[in-house]
Amino acid sequence: MANEANTANTAVDYSGYENILVTRSGSVLTLTLNRPERFNAVDNALHEELSHIFIDIARDERTSVVVLTGAGRAFCAGGDIKAILEDTEKNGPGNYLDMTSAKRIIFSLLDLEKPIIAKVNGHAMGLGATLALFCDIIYMADDARIADPHVSAGVVAGDGGAIIWPQLIGYARAKEFLLTGDQISATRAAEMGLVNHALPRDELDGAVDALATRLAAGAQDAIRWSKVSVNIGLKQLAHTMLDTSIAYEILTLHGPDHAEALAAFVEGRKPDFTGT
Repeated sequence: MANEANTANTAVDYSGYENILVTRSGSVLTLTLNRPERFNAVDNALHEELSHIFIDIARDERTSVVVLTGAGRAFCAGGDIKAILEDTEKNGPGNYLDMTSAKRIIFSLLDLEKPIIAKVNGHAMGLGATLALFCDIIYMADDARIADPHVSAGVVAGDGGAIIWPQLIGYARAKEFLLTGDQISATRAAEMGLVNHALPRDELDGAVDALATRLAAGAQDAIRWSKVSVNIGLKQLAHTMLDTSIAYEILTLHGPDHAEALAAFVEGRKPDFTGT
């Protein structure tokens, strides 16, 4: 009875998550961003759920490995422009981003000792790219693309992109892609070390399943504490940079360039940024 009670106490109920589908195979937990009709773009509800789910997983003793993927054709299209427009109309510009939740997403990803595999089944843009790149090992379908196009919306890449991109591909390359928002093919992303592997779509599930199974069967303390050790530097950077980068993003969310980008989206045209 004592063992049964202990197991019940460490089980986590994920049924309250409405925008993230949670499935289990043994000790491997798969999180599927589940807004396929919006290409898994992040609205306020999904943003809030992302800020809590990795904290829940940290206390879930049934889970040893996490897989993060997206439903449908995309991994994650980034911020939901339609939701941002609706929120701007209701609450005014710049109030969409919850700074506390944004920080909690990044730190909960870094703090989770269990390895996280990103299965990037389709395009990963903006916050979607950030989510993928803060995972521990990243697999991409070779027909997917990745980018951080915050600047295309007239805002700063403040949600973690400025932290993780330079660590993966160096400052020169990172600044090129963060300042232009240019998209990168999965194959090129793998070649430059932004992601680990680019595979044909029909091989993606099998490769991720094989790695997840291998990690789940490994020495858990050694695997987890190796991740903890590697992440020390990233956590120090995040503590140093994240408040500032999010603050800059909030400033630009109030700026004229972001307003122009939203207007251009509504009108179906390219934005005309006037500069300063």
